[in-house]
Amino acid sequence: MTLKRRQFLTTAALSAGALALPGYLRGAFAAETIQVGALYSQTGGLSVAEKMLAAAVQMAATEINAAGGVMGRQIEVVVEDGASDPKTFAEKAQKLVIKDKAQTVFGCHTSASRKAVLPVFERRNAMLFYQTHYEGFECSRNVVYSGAVPNQQLGNYIPWIIEKLGKKKFFIVGSNYVYPREMAKVSKGLIEAGGAEWVADEYLELGHSEWAVTVSKIKESGADVVLSNVVGDSIISFYREFANQGLKQDQIPICATVTSEIEIAAMGAEYAAGSYTSFPYFMSMDLPTNTSFIERFRAFVNDPKAISYHSLEAAYFQVFLWKQAVEKAGDFSADAIREGVRGQTFAAPGGTVKIDEDNLHCWLTPRIGQWQADGQSKIVDESPEPIKPLPYAAYGETAENLFCTAEGLDSSKL
Repeated sequence: MTLKRRQFLTTAALSAGALALPGYLRGAFAAETIQVGALYSQTGGLSVAEKMLAAAVQMAATEINAAGGVMGRQIEVVVEDGASDPKTFAEKAQKLVIKDKAQTVFGCHTSASRKAVLPVFERRNAMLFYQTHYEGFECSRNVVYSGAVPNQQLGNYIPWIIEKLGKKKFFIVGSNYVYPREMAKVSKGLIEAGGAEWVADEYLELGHSEWAVTVSKIKESGADVVLSNVVGDSIISFYREFANQGLKQDQIPICATVTSEIEIAAMGAEYAAGSYTSFPYFMSMDLPTNTSFIERFRAFVNDPKAISYHSLEAAYFQVFLWKQAVEKAGDFSADAIREGVRGQTFAAPGGTVKIDEDNLHCWLTPRIGQWQADGQSKIVDESPEPIKPLPYAAYGETAENLFCTAEGLDSSKL
């Protein structure tokens, strides 16, 4: 079986299966293409979201190919299935880096999967581009972090809740793993610095769906606001139970760090209307770049109702940052990309982004959205410009006192 080059590139623009061609076909194009990995769950509980992230990477590659590729070479995206399992993610990362010799992989969606693959990229000196907002507390020379860190979600959020909403008593709730606990740690410091208090914090296991007891505790606590770091399907059952017990968003609003357009659509917009989320990007942003991005993405996945959200936008724009890094360095190697990506900027759908020269995290613009009855957000607060990412903000890192630099982590400051 053979494919002509034009047929290959056309097919590659249309499906994950075609993009992930088997080795005996990939070799035919080795001289003309550059292979990158897209490591996302195509099966399992996380696949609904991660298939869309893989599609965003594929769309970006297709657009770059249509404009001439990277240094005259076309991008070949090799899709691997992490199967919603950290162990499988690690195995597939090894396959991409060792067998396929991919120097760059775009992928992972959870901290668990990122932590599982990190040793592969560090031992083999390959680069991972990770698009999801995360808890920080990581400083790897082999990862470009395109999503928000806590200071970019909470640094503006907590003061706004206290000052603009007039809320003084926080009930913190989250899923029981590293991200919600680290976000709570940052939040508590900001709450106390703002002259407010946190009356309780509670963590329930990932996937937990029985929220009656926790919601009853919220009602009895005297809290006037809920800070939610709940993750995944649990978000849906939490918001629904919140409404079922008669709690009103205009009285005790849920202010979330994870709830996105995806969860709003799944739960029903009526359960979230009036609540808030802090993200750098919202689908509702009235920008020509965003309108065009959403239209193109819907056409690419052949779904006129496809939803865009923060991680999806970051999965898309990070491919362009990689392209620019390669072209600046004149080389596809990990060492070249690492240096070439420092300081790179890109006009993303939600506005300008930049990779920090020191820590390889992304400068992003903090925004707060209030969810409306139509399932979209109304942006009620926005930083005037992108802000520097500080992955160790929970441990005292500031812009004047960096823990994570181009030389690595200064652990003596922890």
